Amino acid sequence: MNLPQTNRFTALDIFRGITVCFMIIVNTSGNYQTTWSPLLHAKWHGFTPTDLVFPSFLFAVGNAMSFVLKKWNTLSQQQVVFKILKRTFIIFLLGYLMYWFPFFKLNDAGKIFSFPITETRIMGVLQRIALCYGIAGLLIYFLKERMAIIISILFLLAYWVLLLVFGDSGNELGLTGNAGIKLDLWLMGDKHMYHGEHIAFDPEGWLSTLPAIANVVAGFAIGNYIQQKGKTYEGLTKIMLIGFALLVISYFWNLVLPVNKKLWTSSFVTLTVGLDCIILAAVIYWIEFNNKQYYFFEVLGRNPLVIYLLSELLATVFDMIKVGNTSLHGWLFTNVFSLVGNYLGSFLYAVCYMLLCWSLGYWMDKKKIYVRV
Repeated sequence: MNLPQTNRFTALDIFRGITVCFMIIVNTSGNYQTTWSPLLHAKWHGFTPTDLVFPSFLFAVGNAMSFVLKKWNTLSQQQVVFKILKRTFIIFLLGYLMYWFPFFKLNDAGKIFSFPITETRIMGVLQRIALCYGIAGLLIYFLKERMAIIISILFLLAYWVLLLVFGDSGNELGLTGNAGIKLDLWLMGDKHMYHGEHIAFDPEGWLSTLPAIANVVAGFAIGNYIQQKGKTYEGLTKIMLIGFALLVISYFWNLVLPVNKKLWTSSFVTLTVGLDCIILAAVIYWIEFNNKQYYFFEVLGRNPLVIYLLSELLATVFDMIKVGNTSLHGWLFTNVFSLVGNYLGSFLYAVCYMLLCWSLGYWMDKKKIYVRV
């Protein structure tokens, strides 16, 4: 179906498109060993621009939800709950299948062997988006915005307490001693978890999904406010002030609960929501008051789910295709992009890869194809 062509939706498309653009770039570096540090996640405590990408996508999910609330009000309660649960299930399933793809593996000799479902990662980016969307949607629909915000704040405080109470003494916020890894190991076992930290630790685990719900609820509240006063200087000023206030809260909260993307600490939530408020207000100001358009980002923002899935699946294919003794990904970097330098080459590879994914979005937009689940 076609998106409503209003400036408010255009601003949201651009904000979402910027997020998808940088999400692809940071996920598909030509060579991670020679990637500029701002394009890498913080190793543990701390914050980099890359750490803002995923929470911004959750914030954008909340923004979009605020625009469909009027449609929900025309449906029966059963219809709304079914739509929320259906969308949650589909997005979660897509994320699960994405990590299982291509459903087999290649050994060092290039021979195919099965990739059993017993070793497939359960949680992940899309899975977290699905759960946060589903829980936030139900909270907002049944309890309304004010109560959803209050509950989200309680989630942030409760998560802080859970980390302190159930983590290992003296290592409550460490990689191996935090409460989240304990719960994930108990629920899923190490084979169903992410191993990017060289141990079984999932940065999108079950427990750390709790505070991430607040990113979606905050996005909804700001989106709702934008629809009422988004085109006024007063409205944008208040959004900027909310963002600034959240940054101040994050600064002081960080002193006792460090900002940590991989643990998705409560201070990380307030920091990212604060930054997203400021960025979104700036995007709206640039579009509404300066009459600017950024079609490049609109293309990415109109089909974010399809383009993100393509970027992840195609990256897997690039890693599987062998060119000599290396993957297509490695061959392209070594023989083409590294010629301008390892660091610049890594960045240019990611940009070119993003443009390849963008071309699909461009084609879909020209054909008026907009995929919604």
